[in-house]
This record gives sequence, structure tokens and C-alpha cells, in this order.
Amino acid sequence: MTDYEHLAGRLRDQGVDVDAVQRRLSALQVEVPSWGFGDAGTRFATFQQPGRPRTVFERIDDAAEVHRLSGTANSVALHIPWDAVEDYAELGAYIKSKGLGTGPINPNLFQDPDYKLGSVTNPDEKIRAKATAHLVECGEIAVATGSGALSLWFADGTNYAGQDDLLERRQRMLASLQELHKSTQAGGTELLVEYKLYEPAFYATDLADWGSAALMCREIGERAKVLVDLGHHAQGVNIEQIVAILASYGLLGGFHTNDRRYGDDDLITGSVNPFALFCIFVELAALPELPRITLDQSHNIESKVEAVLRSVVNIQEAYAKALLVDRVKLRELQQTGDVNGAYGLLADAFAHDVRPLTAAVREGLGASVDPVGDLRSGGYMQKLYDERGAEAGVAGGWGR
Repeated sequence: MTDYEHLAGRLRDQGVDVDAVQRRLSALQVEVPSWGFGDAGTRFATFQQPGRPRTVFERIDDAAEVHRLSGTANSVALHIPWDAVEDYAELGAYIKSKGLGTGPINPNLFQDPDYKLGSVTNPDEKIRAKATAHLVECGEIAVATGSGALSLWFADGTNYAGQDDLLERRQRMLASLQELHKSTQAGGTELLVEYKLYEPAFYATDLADWGSAALMCREIGERAKVLVDLGHHAQGVNIEQIVAILASYGLLGGFHTNDRRYGDDDLITGSVNPFALFCIFVELAALPELPRITLDQSHNIESKVEAVLRSVVNIQEAYAKALLVDRVKLRELQQTGDVNGAYGLLADAFAHDVRPLTAAVREGLGASVDPVGDLRSGGYMQKLYDERGAEAGVAGGWGR
């Protein structure tokens, strides 16, 4: 008996509809970030690696390899201007030729010197107009590449009390995003509004939490929804509760998954706290359909293709465990106040070794039973070293 047959038999004995679990796992889609493959790092240093991609097309090639091995990473998110090209229709066609779709377009409103005091919230009207024009341009890029969404994160905020009028800054942002909402109406582009507790603003971030982002979305328009980044919260915040609340109001637009120990560490998804990732997927699995799930990670010292691949595999396993939860039994335990029983039900699902199950799902998708092992032994990384060498890459993050 194979490991999969043994696991499937035990699960069926427990009343799990294994076929239904496999169908839902097979439908899982994870968007990978182009910037996750390029030169990126911390504010202190960027360590360039041999074989790193030199162009957006090579970053897409790496994304395609992750999808080939995982069967699940079927789209790639882009960052402008890091992924800027002259012909975006050509870029979209190249992505499609690799068996991928185009994920959200991510405007960059945090590296230009003009944005020192903010982009869409800047006191200078001309700088706000420049920032808004970039957002509108990215909306056009979304249409040209076949993307259906813009992913919006703003570094805007203040470092000192009295630096600027807090409410006026919010109104400036709202005016810009309402203009963007109007300009993207023809394309039906979804606006995913992200928030961040701190950094680089330390006194007041203009969109600091999920509540301020949700209120902003309600004022922007019906295509605006909240994007939850797993690294953008205070320590100990219950992210799965945020998920449930936003979903109940129809405002959950998607996720940027990563992991962290202290702040916005951008580590491999599920590498630090896999149980927290599992609990989030317990809430997601209860929804009629999953929101966008996009990796947002900056790999500084680890091999980038492997790090992205490991994140996708960790998501597959977290979702698989969440799908094993007996929802009917959980409801009964909750209604009778059986605290230990309800927690134990989740703990038992989390304790399952689902790797034989996820391997079977990948095999059914025509992907790899052992993605990381096949990446290491399959020759792709050596091919990158041979073809790309140690030439300077194109910055895919803070490394410039």
C-alpha cells in the first residue's frame, strides 16, 4: 500500500470525502511575484546571486518553472516600473505562452525622491497628480497584459506629530483612488487596497490597518476591496478573524502571503508559524470561493526559485489540512461550548501529514510529486547559472 493509499484510507474511515478534497486542492491557484525572483533584499544590503534573472522575461521563465513543478502557481504578479517594457501586449502574450496568467499590477509609489513626503497624500498638488497618473498608467497596463487587478500599497505617512494634517491626507488619497476607480471602469479592473501598520512612516501611516482600508474601499467604489498582507500587522493580531469579517462584508480582495518573526520579514510562507497559516485557510476554506492568493516575499540570502516553490508547496499543504476539518462536527462542538473538543478537532487536522495527498494532487495536474527535489536535481538551476551567469541583474526590489 502506498503512502497515499494509506492516508486516503484513514481519512475515509474518519468520514472525509477525499475526492472532494482533491477537487478543491486541484482548483487552488497561487499568484507568484515577479519581484520574488529578482535582486531584492533589505534596506541594509542586497546579495546578488548567480543565475538571477536579468529581465522581466527571465523572471517569468522562473515563475513558469515554479508552476510546472507545483501545478498551482498559474499566474505572475508584475511590478511597475521594475517590470516595465515598451510593449505590454507583447509581455502579456509572453506570459500566456508560458502557461501563466497575469496577476495584479503593482504600481511603485515609494522609491521616487518626489515621494519623500507622500505620493497620493503629498501636500504638493503636482506630486499628487504625478502619482495618480502613474496609477492610471498601471490601470492601462493591466488591460494590455490581461490582468484583472491593481494591487495598491502606499508608503505614505508621517514621521512626526504636526508634520501634516492627518484627515486631509486621507481625503487626498481618497480623491486619487476615486479618480483611478473611474479611469479603470471600462476594463472592470479590481482595486486591491493594502495597508501597513508602520514603515517607512512611523508616526502615522495613512492606511495603517484593515479597518481604515475597508472604510476607504467603501468610499472608492464597488471594485475596491481590501488586500491583507500577513506581515503588515502588530504582533499577535488574529488575522483569521480579520479574514472572516472582511469576507462577511464582501470586502476581502486577496492576500499577500509570507511569514514573519518580528515585522514585515517577507520570509517563506509557512516557515515560521505554519499553524497560523493553517488557521487562516480554515476560514478561507469556509468561503464559497478563495480570494486572490499572491506571494509577496523578498528572498535575500536563500535561492529565490526554490524559496518561491517552497512557499507554494506550504500553501498547498495548509489548504489541504484546512479541507480535512469536519465542519459539521466543529459546529456541534462550538454550539455546545466544548472548547477542548473544538480546538482538538483543528489540532488533529493540522497534525495530519498531507504530503502524500498534495503529491497525488500535483501528479493529477501533471506536475511534480516532489517539486523541491525535482528542482534541485532537474538541472533548471544549473541551466540558469550557465545561461545567465553572474552578470548584474535587474533590480526586483530595494536592491538597485
